[in-house]
Amino acid sequence: MSNERLTRRDLLLKCAALGSLTAAPSLSVAETVAFLEEQARQPTAWDEIGPFYKRGAPRAAELRAPGDPGLPVAVAGNVSDTAGNVLPGASVEIWQADHLGRYDLDGYRYRSALLADESGRYSFGSVMPGHYPARVCQHIHYLVSAPGHKTLTTQLYFATDPVFEGDPDRNFTRDPLIYSRELVRPVTLIGDPKDIHAAVAFDIVLERL
Repeated sequence: MSNERLTRRDLLLKCAALGSLTAAPSLSVAETVAFLEEQARQPTAWDEIGPFYKRGAPRAAELRAPGDPGLPVAVAGNVSDTAGNVLPGASVEIWQADHLGRYDLDGYRYRSALLADESGRYSFGSVMPGHYPARVCQHIHYLVSAPGHKTLTTQLYFATDPVFEGDPDRNFTRDPLIYSRELVRPVTLIGDPKDIHAAVAFDIVLERL
């Protein structure tokens, strides 16, 4: 059996060749494939970059130092394009407040500039960010870029945030800077009562230029 890895485009073209994919009368097969590619995945919603971004963050996968207070959280995801193709080497910059809602403006605590690996995956460990007066909800900022794709600024929010009172579907608009419900992600609690940490999945989908 061949181990050849096929892209989504390859698979669609093979389906067309076998007759299991047909084009609408007004479209060619190539146009149909292109349309299906672009409809495959919606790009991740944009959100504000905020006032606390800093260039030059270190490439650190662990933002939480030993003894740091706050609920530990592990965030992971894949970076891909709207056709479902992974984007190895994509730049994923993240920054956040500490558990008390304070940003490090003098140094680089809770800031990192990661690179997606060969499978398009990134991950980092941190603490659940705190609330602060200028913002309603807990959040982590993202700035994601890859050659040939539009740079994305967005934010990750947490379904467990007390602001949502257990119902982010209804209450996510309590923070006027949450422009899309899709940015509010489920949180899984892992471990025993003496060593609990949170895990969150946040995939990023970039648009092509």
